[in-house]
Amino acid sequence: MRASDRAYRRLREEILDGALAPGTVLGEVEQSERLGVSRTPVREALSRLTADGLADQAQGRGTVVSSVSLGDVDLLFELRLPLEMQAARLAAQRGDPERFTALARRFAQAEEALSSAAGAVPEDQEARYYDLAEELDDAVAEAVDNPYLTGMLRSLRVHLVRVRRLARDEPARLTESAREHRSVCSAIASGDPDTAAAAMLIHLRRSLAYITGRAASPAESPQT
Repeated sequence: MRASDRAYRRLREEILDGALAPGTVLGEVEQSERLGVSRTPVREALSRLTADGLADQAQGRGTVVSSVSLGDVDLLFELRLPLEMQAARLAAQRGDPERFTALARRFAQAEEALSSAAGAVPEDQEARYYDLAEELDDAVAEAVDNPYLTGMLRSLRVHLVRVRRLARDEPARLTESAREHRSVCSAIASGDPDTAAAAMLIHLRRSLAYITGRAASPAESPQT
């Protein structure tokens, strides 16, 4: 892997995880020393992060981690709804039913595990669930086999990961999400594109309602 790719992946991961908070200055010299690479790969990585929308050029400060707000969710979902529904339709038409049936079983297992969690879901269990959700994204992308559509979704999901972190999913919502994902997988496996799109729409609308509800809560900080 090229040094610029390593630097990009490390910085991207730290931004998505919140280790690098919005407004953090990403100085070339400091990041070069911290990541153990020269300034040129860091410069390339920062350019890619800026293109992704994860970093901005701030006057007098250089490159900084971009801000993110729960208030952005409506704009993100305006684009996400039609793209994800079309992807689900195409996956139902082109995908391997056995692969999505297997994913449905794993989401059923995740739903059972999440529903039995007492209090807050352990971080490792939560991480495993989100990894499973990413597997579904990858399976849909491979089934769709349309780099233009999946490329747009991949870019969009980067920002949704940051919004999701702000919303801080509760155990009940994670359980519901697992159930919804199971329904999406089963619908895609059925080969019926309309059923798959409908299942995806239900999941996305419930996700949007949850996040906007968190944004409206006085206890939540609208900007990080």
